[in-house]
Amino acid sequence: MNLQQPGQNEAIGTKNRSRDVAPYSGICTRCTDDCTGNCDIFKASLRGREVIYPGPFGSVIAGADKKYPLDYSHLNIMGYAYGAKAIDEANPDKAIFPEVDTSAVYGHNHPVRMRMPIFTGALGSTEIARKHWESYAAGAAISGITVVIGENVCGIDPGLKLNEKGKVTASPEMERRIKTYKEWQDEYGDIIVQLNVEDARLGVAEYVVEKLGVTSIELKWGQGAKCIGGEIKIRDLNRAIELQKRGYIVTPDPSNEAVQAAFKSGGIKEFERHSRLGFVEEEDFLRRVEYLRRSVGAERVTLKTGAYGMRELAMAIKWSAEARVDLVTIDGAGGGTGMSPWRMMEEWGIPTFYLQSMAYRCAHRLAVRGKWIPDLAMAGGFSTEDHIFKVLAMGAPYFTAVCMGRALMIPGFVGDNVADALAKKQGRNWEELPSSVSQYGATPEQIFAGWSALQERFGRDAARIPLGAVAIYTFVDKLRTGLTQFMAGARSFRLDSMGRSDVVALSEEAAKVSGISYVMDAFKEDADRILES
Repeated sequence: MNLQQPGQNEAIGTKNRSRDVAPYSGICTRCTDDCTGNCDIFKASLRGREVIYPGPFGSVIAGADKKYPLDYSHLNIMGYAYGAKAIDEANPDKAIFPEVDTSAVYGHNHPVRMRMPIFTGALGSTEIARKHWESYAAGAAISGITVVIGENVCGIDPGLKLNEKGKVTASPEMERRIKTYKEWQDEYGDIIVQLNVEDARLGVAEYVVEKLGVTSIELKWGQGAKCIGGEIKIRDLNRAIELQKRGYIVTPDPSNEAVQAAFKSGGIKEFERHSRLGFVEEEDFLRRVEYLRRSVGAERVTLKTGAYGMRELAMAIKWSAEARVDLVTIDGAGGGTGMSPWRMMEEWGIPTFYLQSMAYRCAHRLAVRGKWIPDLAMAGGFSTEDHIFKVLAMGAPYFTAVCMGRALMIPGFVGDNVADALAKKQGRNWEELPSSVSQYGATPEQIFAGWSALQERFGRDAARIPLGAVAIYTFVDKLRTGLTQFMAGARSFRLDSMGRSDVVALSEEAAKVSGISYVMDAFKEDADRILES
């Protein structure tokens, strides 16, 4: 059985002509020489490398649709009628789901508290992150969760200023991003700024810690959507040349006269800016973590690693344990928030369910040897409260949070579009409210179920909250409420009381991969004792 469908996908704007398609190649079973398109091959024959990436760039986020043999739908959540954990007593008047504590903590010497065990994906240099940043940052802050500023934000900033050594002295875009989050932040959540090869060369960590008051830095080994560095598209020749001079890989080469002529004639319509590949070694990693703490002054150092195999995963967990890294985010294959190559999203890396199973085994093996284990977080396609429960239960006690990429971005789009429609902004995505929104009303108070809580909490300042942030807060409240209901049903009233026995595997294959009990075996010994007593 083919697990994916090559040859066509809405993400890259292609479609097979025939109703019958060869399952592996994705080519129509009857391909005629008079076809007018528009399969992958047809479009690539005209636009070449442009077809590698989802589009239109700057307006979409994309995630793979490959159907992996196992995912989290192969687990079910357990419910109990006996006992209650992390609450005073199993009393039906006290053990109610609104009393469930969903607050999470990560970090070593300087722990961070969050109102929910979730945080954003790395929102970096992509246009879509820039456009909606006010909503993302404010939404994360008022929801009490951490926001991650991704790679290359300083490096592509048009207002970037460098000193004679090529180090950042000013980045208005980075300053804007940090300021927005801090404006709405209370005692929950944090800002994490990510570093790749170019960021390290530019001195981004030193700049954001010393000048902008950031206390958490994330080293980046990779992500689940791709095994190469981050990309963006550029539709201005001078801008492409500028970024090339800053040290980025820009293709096709904007300094080449033939390429410039092709761009001016319209044959080439855009350039790609790529980051460099990073390479890891243990001693260098340990030194880097120590440098960020002692020399730069970061209170917390975290690591983001991608959908690599078990060797790199073992490196990430073991080395992070030795360096006392505060949080390791492990990103499974399939997801993507920016401009990852489409076929790479579909076909590269270890899928999330398998990757978390591997990570649990690595962490547990170190733990039984008495080793300290850093807090772990899982990323890679999560969007619902049952996903959160399953990840934390399956990874207990090592996993403390879930990283959500696209799921936390979408509410920002929705709220910003509502704001544009209400303000009658011309030329934006929505010039008026669609019926899917207007059915609830024509004011923020009527449209957003979370508005009244924010108005009570912030008073007059609530009117300044971007509606995209209101939408994120409303969505997170849905996740929180759903999570508390699942936890109450499992009689776990605090996150650290959840365990691997709170989920069961629905197939023997899922049980084999994850180590979670097969549904027919879960609590079988307890049942036998009851029946034989």
